[in-house]
Amino acid sequence: MRNFALHLRHCQKKITKTQALNFSTFACPVLQSQDPCLPIQNLQSRRRALVNLLQLRVSDQPIWYDKRMHAQVVVSGFQDDVFLANLLLHSYAKSDCIVYARKLFDKMPEKNSVTWSSMVSMYTKHGNDEEALVMFSEFCRNSDGKPNEYTLASVIRACTRLGGVDQGAQVHSFVAKTGFDQEVYVGTSLVDFYSKNGDIEEAKLIFEGLKVKSAVTWTIMISGYAKCGRSEVSLKLFNQMRDTDVLPDKYVLSSLLTACSALKFIGGGKQIHAYVLRRGTVMDVSVVNVLVDFYAKCGEVQAGRKLFNTIVVKDLISWTTMIAGYMQNSFNREAVKLFSEMARLGWKLDGFGCSSILTSCASLEALDHGREVHAYAIRVNLVYEDYVKNSLIDMYAKCDSLTNARRVFDSMADHNVVSYNAMIEGYSRQDKMSEALDLFNEMRLRLLHPSLLTFVSLLGVSAALFALELSKQIHGLVTKYGYCLDVFAGSALIDVYSKCSFISDARLVFEEMYEKDIVVWNAMFCGYTQQLESEEALKLYLELQLSRQNPNEFTFAALVSAASNLASIQHGQQFHNQLIKMGLDSDPFVTNALVDMYSNCGSIEEACKIFDSKIWSDVACWNSIISTYAQHGEAEQALIMFDRMMKEQIKPNFITFVGVLSACSHAGLVDDGLRHFESMPQFGIEPGTEHYACIVSLLGRAGKLFEAKEFVMKMPIKPPAIVWRSLLSACTAAGNIELGRYAAEMAILSDPVDSGSYILLSNIYASKGMWADVKRVREKMEYNGVVKETGRSWVEANNEVHTFAAKDRTHRKTGLILSILDSLILQMKGLGYVPDTTTLLIND
Repeated sequence: MRNFALHLRHCQKKITKTQALNFSTFACPVLQSQDPCLPIQNLQSRRRALVNLLQLRVSDQPIWYDKRMHAQVVVSGFQDDVFLANLLLHSYAKSDCIVYARKLFDKMPEKNSVTWSSMVSMYTKHGNDEEALVMFSEFCRNSDGKPNEYTLASVIRACTRLGGVDQGAQVHSFVAKTGFDQEVYVGTSLVDFYSKNGDIEEAKLIFEGLKVKSAVTWTIMISGYAKCGRSEVSLKLFNQMRDTDVLPDKYVLSSLLTACSALKFIGGGKQIHAYVLRRGTVMDVSVVNVLVDFYAKCGEVQAGRKLFNTIVVKDLISWTTMIAGYMQNSFNREAVKLFSEMARLGWKLDGFGCSSILTSCASLEALDHGREVHAYAIRVNLVYEDYVKNSLIDMYAKCDSLTNARRVFDSMADHNVVSYNAMIEGYSRQDKMSEALDLFNEMRLRLLHPSLLTFVSLLGVSAALFALELSKQIHGLVTKYGYCLDVFAGSALIDVYSKCSFISDARLVFEEMYEKDIVVWNAMFCGYTQQLESEEALKLYLELQLSRQNPNEFTFAALVSAASNLASIQHGQQFHNQLIKMGLDSDPFVTNALVDMYSNCGSIEEACKIFDSKIWSDVACWNSIISTYAQHGEAEQALIMFDRMMKEQIKPNFITFVGVLSACSHAGLVDDGLRHFESMPQFGIEPGTEHYACIVSLLGRAGKLFEAKEFVMKMPIKPPAIVWRSLLSACTAAGNIELGRYAAEMAILSDPVDSGSYILLSNIYASKGMWADVKRVREKMEYNGVVKETGRSWVEANNEVHTFAAKDRTHRKTGLILSILDSLILQMKGLGYVPDTTTLLIND
């Protein structure tokens, strides 16, 4: 006996010294001894030896060791010993041998509180939450013992992960009855349970009732408020925490920074950053990662990058956070560059980082980079993760590579709503309605619940194609699925009804919405502006001012366009003043709208002044100023601006050449016009109807009518009515009846209901005194049901717009207006003015 005790002490010293022991040199001689007298002299000593061996667990093969020790316990006749059995249960749990632990538990004739607690803790630790709850229930029914605070904390944690609100409430009642509600472990677990199950008020009650709170308790409460969107309360809690003895750890600081990110509270985040620096300790990389994320989410990307550069030993989260920060702030080129640097240093991006970089590639329409990331995902075996595949579909779709997007989509074994949405959005972007609807039908047949984004994408394609009936059907489904009052769905419905010229229905959708964000208001403003109901847009702005919403740059872009449509420089200047006060006047959308507004109001000097005041102008801004000069007959100045645009390496687009060709047409610059027209393919632009119409007008105004006709006949597409009308207009000006009649016939054949072609032909006949032909044109108009669009004039007086039409007597002051007009006409005739009536239709 003495020899064995000396041998055991020797081995314990050896373990302490080396922290490792070969199992064969110590445990085997004891376990292989079948004689209870060799080397152990009695059962008491053998039991003590087994206890020591189970507590030491001196093997690098724990599972094998635990089984051998279990065998020795049985061989020694200690299988009914509760203490040894509990040690074995603990060993099996540490070795992740849940099955063996359960078998041992089931065979134990006697169990105490430690036995039950060990099983509950083991199941919770390994994520077997349902088994943990079942075990706890059996414990309460079959044992006289009482669970301790650690057991109860484990059970509550299982309820939290399962989302079992009823079970958690029952455990809470049990805790209150047994008097464990003031135990910090149990209280903290209950706070976590209620906060994660959406009952933050109950979590607050438990938190406030705890006499002792640990750093974990504070962290859970602070993060709970941040996650439920009440970040301001999180910051107040931190101030309360600072008055206690509990020091904030990295988890508390991370939760606080998350709260500041949600509130875009840049000052608060900087104060926390300063607090960390004042502590004078090296910042944990996890805290730095959260700081980088905070600065990125608050738009301070450069500050985030400086902090990122200070991290000596970066982990994977550091890289992915910085890449995601660049992506979220549209610094997509920087995101791609950082990914390349990361790969060069040997880091392997995870699925989250891969998705972020694919999003950046999609935004840049960088197909080649996207393919490289796709190849990388295949190489590191990330391509099988659903969210990576969804990002690949989105990337290929936004890079106009729908074939590759569909190939990735078809390769997925199990499609989800996100993958369908990405593919439907891809088809919608390219106006492929039938393919988008086929996927939507397939999605419904597979009983997948469409999300809000599904309907927004479908409404987008129906709006682009002006498909009213389809839009109404989608509207019905939106209502059926309960999305009709959502701000995203509402703005999409307003947009589609506006584009389909059903502005009254758009207004009904607008009025039905209880909550309207500024996007919804902007959709309504744009709808009125697009449908030229500019007065309604201005009236709606008065309602916006009474609401809690603040207008943004898109609001004013629409309102300035409304003022432009009305040629109301007073309203335009008022909006311009507000833009300057709010600091929004440098936005490209606003700049373009202001240039157009001043141009339409005849103030070309102001339009040029605004353009010249901008440090950087995009292609749309250049288009606006070129069109401004062209509309005001300053063709040379328009071409000078085009040359400047080329020198600044701004690539022209479709609209740019409409302005340039229009300028050449107004000035009669035939050679310049033809040269610019022929240069369009060099910029990857295929001439459209507007460009062909400009060239026909250019040739016609220069008196080259037959060259214009020949140009029309050689067009690669069927000439639309607008091109024939350009030729007809030129014939009207030149008085060429034969060619004009031919152009009119072709225009009417292309568009039988447009009144412009009839009126231009009538004007040719009238100019030559051919009144019988004029009458015939009028009769043909009536026979075909063509109605001449009423011309209107308007004037603004005393902040009120007055509209007039020919023979209009609806104005409340018609008598006074007509008497003044008669007086003016008499004065004009007295000065020798004779009106030209040759271009008027009969009976007008």
